[in-house]
Amino acid sequence: MHLRYSFRIYPTAGQRQLLARTFGCARVVYNDALALRRAAWKADRSRIATGALAKAVITEAKRTDARSWLGSVSVDALQSSLRDLDTAYRNFFDSVSGKRQGRPVGLPVFKSRKDSRQSLRFSRNGFRLRGNGKLNLAKIGDVRVKWSRPLPADPSSVTVVLDAAGRYHASFVVDVEPEYLPEVDAEVGIDLGLTTYAVLSDGSVIDNPRFLRKAEKKLKAAQRELSRKAKGSKNRAKARRKVARAHAKVADTRKDWLHQQTTRIIRENQAVHLEDLNVRGLARGRLAMSVHDAGWATFRRLLKEKAARYGRHVGIAPRTFPSSQLCSACGHRDGPKPLHIRAWACGACGMLHDRDLNAARNILAAGQADRLNACGGPVRPGVAIPRQARPVETGTHRNAGRTGRKPRAAGAAGIPAL
Repeated sequence: MHLRYSFRIYPTAGQRQLLARTFGCARVVYNDALALRRAAWKADRSRIATGALAKAVITEAKRTDARSWLGSVSVDALQSSLRDLDTAYRNFFDSVSGKRQGRPVGLPVFKSRKDSRQSLRFSRNGFRLRGNGKLNLAKIGDVRVKWSRPLPADPSSVTVVLDAAGRYHASFVVDVEPEYLPEVDAEVGIDLGLTTYAVLSDGSVIDNPRFLRKAEKKLKAAQRELSRKAKGSKNRAKARRKVARAHAKVADTRKDWLHQQTTRIIRENQAVHLEDLNVRGLARGRLAMSVHDAGWATFRRLLKEKAARYGRHVGIAPRTFPSSQLCSACGHRDGPKPLHIRAWACGACGMLHDRDLNAARNILAAGQADRLNACGGPVRPGVAIPRQARPVETGTHRNAGRTGRKPRAAGAAGIPAL
């Protein structure tokens, strides 16, 4: 299993200049290789082999006056840039052929020096970890690293990232074995929302922290200050970094909170069941800001990755499952209800339900039935089916017109669990 460990690094002024030069050289090599491949395909539908491509854009390019400065940086970083291009093309063809799941992937595009995020990768030959805790990068030197935790294994590669806020990070890829937790009997269904972040089938409620909403006033002030600066001026660049730092603080706080919640849920439950929400559709509606602030897709991704690492199971109920229409007590389908109805009584058995808690219980029941009866599932109840996390190199609701969530009825969490 591949895991990524990211740490803050603090290069000196000279090292920052060398990193900027390496960023630029890796970007030029990537763009030159992409241009050659496009031209070859347009000319006679041919594909240039990776070895010939590396010889053309790196080895032979260094001997020309126009690209002689490529020799001043590490060749390992330049070769990694070509491997990134190969990966981009492979992802495109796998997406077209159906081998790659998820959103369609387009053809590779040229990189710009004006991108707010710059990155470069070093393989095993381009970096080493010093005994004094520093990270040595080829033709850059020893860089100070803020180690927040030890690496569980020797890294196979490191990616140096410069984000929009001006921060440098070193992201290590390590190969580790899964750490299966002791099995527990508890399983939980989760209904995600905006008024409350999540309602669990056991009756517990996770409040929505609304990190972006809380920082909205500060973000607006920083954005207004940026809009008043002259384009191209140094003051505008400073104001832009100030806005980026404010957004980075919100994103980091949200990510830390999501890690805490997902870790707790995975440790306490053998299986977790969610509903497949149309996040992209909701993000185009009138609640787009709140949907982005919630980070549901990240919540689901973290649950899946941690379940694969710790031997748990994550099930996803289909998007068409009527979780809010079924009675969790008798199974009667009571029909769709407007979003302003937060509590309702079953027309068949008369059971009083909180909308979100009832949906969470229905998601749990559907997930358990699907997990225990699925072809290839576990023969013995309670046995987890761990899922492999995506190789880290690295990301749901109804239609956009019906996404409003009004305040939940008071006392929803007080309804006793069945």
